[in-house]
Amino acid sequence: TTLNHAPLPRLSGRMSLRQTPATACRSALQFEVSGKPRSVDNLREELFKVSLQHPVDIAVQEDDLFRRNRRLILFDMDSTLIQCEVIDELAKRAGVGKQVAEITESAMRGELDFKESFRKRMRLLKGFEEKELRNIADTLPVTEGAPRLISNLKRLGYKVGILSGGFTYFAKHLQSLLGVDYVHANELGFKDGKLTGEVKGEIVDGNRKAELLQAIAKKEGLSLKQVIAVGDGANDIPMLKLAGLGVAFHAKPKVKEQAKVGISTLGLDGVLYLLGVRDREALSEEQARVPSAKL
Repeated sequence: TTLNHAPLPRLSGRMSLRQTPATACRSALQFEVSGKPRSVDNLREELFKVSLQHPVDIAVQEDDLFRRNRRLILFDMDSTLIQCEVIDELAKRAGVGKQVAEITESAMRGELDFKESFRKRMRLLKGFEEKELRNIADTLPVTEGAPRLISNLKRLGYKVGILSGGFTYFAKHLQSLLGVDYVHANELGFKDGKLTGEVKGEIVDGNRKAELLQAIAKKEGLSLKQVIAVGDGANDIPMLKLAGLGVAFHAKPKVKEQAKVGISTLGLDGVLYLLGVRDREALSEEQARVPSAKL
């Protein structure tokens, strides 16, 4: 099938030829292609193979009304909005870091049922001091580009949420720092100032994230096509597949294969390029009131 393409607009700012390796890689072009491919899925799959072989992200989207009118973005928290797995940080301080990290990694690869793995990890944390949580919250490393992305989307009228298999204590900390509207995560159980090794209420796993995405979209009066979901692990796949734009962010191979698009070479503000936002149109990091790397 013959496809025709329009001139290629540059979304990123113009680059000097005298760039460091770190800055030279930040370049984004938008290809507008018209025609009738035999299969968009096959086209996406072939371009995905190219992105695996080269340090480049390639996203294929239908250029319709909804691409330009997304209004809700929902993030996974651990290893997406922040650059760590909080439960692993708790485990390190509790002296069970190796055991918990092994279970976490297996769960993120999809080798273990999330709820089963979560309960196993929580039992290992029984007795951890509640007062230590604040110290961990204050040092959470926010992912590069997250404040800039959220600030710019807020300007455009977006609602922002965190759907996490982690903990509400830390998600609410990020909520106050980044201006997040919705938070859904797991509520830690405490007794006498120590973790009980249990959580209150329903565990937020992959299916629960998808249910929450639908509920928030309905509350906001939005079509699912107007929703962006961003995540990295196997328990994010249900919401990535359900959202109009599901973004696998520096994700595990299994997640990249099933998401609509992926970002593996940029920070979270790379999502702006997927929406057709040019650098010159967006707030810079300085204008976006970026918090320090360590919160």
